[in-house]
Amino acid sequence: MKSQFSISDLTSPEVKQVVAASRTAVIPFGSIEQHGPHLPCGTDTIAAEVIASALAETLDALYVPFGPYGVTPIHAGHPGTITLRRSTFEALLTDICEELIGMGVDRFVFVNWHEGNIASMDGVATDIQDRHPGTYVVTAHACYTAQRVYAAQGGELTHGGGIEAVAVMAHDPDLVAPDRAGDATRPDHAIALDAMRRSKEVYGYITDVTEIDSEGWYGNPRWASQDLADGFAATIAGEVAKTVQEVFELRDRR
Repeated sequence: MKSQFSISDLTSPEVKQVVAASRTAVIPFGSIEQHGPHLPCGTDTIAAEVIASALAETLDALYVPFGPYGVTPIHAGHPGTITLRRSTFEALLTDICEELIGMGVDRFVFVNWHEGNIASMDGVATDIQDRHPGTYVVTAHACYTAQRVYAAQGGELTHGGGIEAVAVMAHDPDLVAPDRAGDATRPDHAIALDAMRRSKEVYGYITDVTEIDSEGWYGNPRWASQDLADGFAATIAGEVAKTVQEVFELRDRR
């Protein structure tokens, strides 16, 4: 089905029309990495893309796919994991942004679901703004938005757990096989390590996913339900859109 806002589906005149109307591009970022025996290796990319697509429709913005790969050396050595070097990721993203700026885009929304991409995304965003005054980038770590939204319902942002299962189900329920996961794993040290690396004040680093759990994943994928999946994209995109619009309004008042 042709999308109203995806650069991949639009003709050149249609792209020009969307850019002229919104001046905004939405770009998703994920990764290809192992997610245990029950979720696809593209889980992070799937999550980012379903949210970014819904967000582009909400903002009447141009949806621009980045590609499936991210910076994920933490999962190296596990079958199905493909990581980019930071230099490769940053060069690709820079080229995409420069091309879009040439088309008239001066507002970017980066929608991310993979924490390993954050340093590279931040570096490119600040470089783009520095080189192109009046161009602004807003980054939305949609995985953290989902963590906040679903916390009250028992959802947890773990690697291969319930929230990620919901995200994949929103795209294709047939890709989720919770029965293959065996007993849900929720080791205390994994929760503590995730809290440590996500701290806003003092944090350390995980360089091998087996530091979190020997199986390379943890969480409770059985928490996911089709009801949650049916509303996933619209719910998270709606939450992100509110803050994105506030940030752009703040910048426009300068």
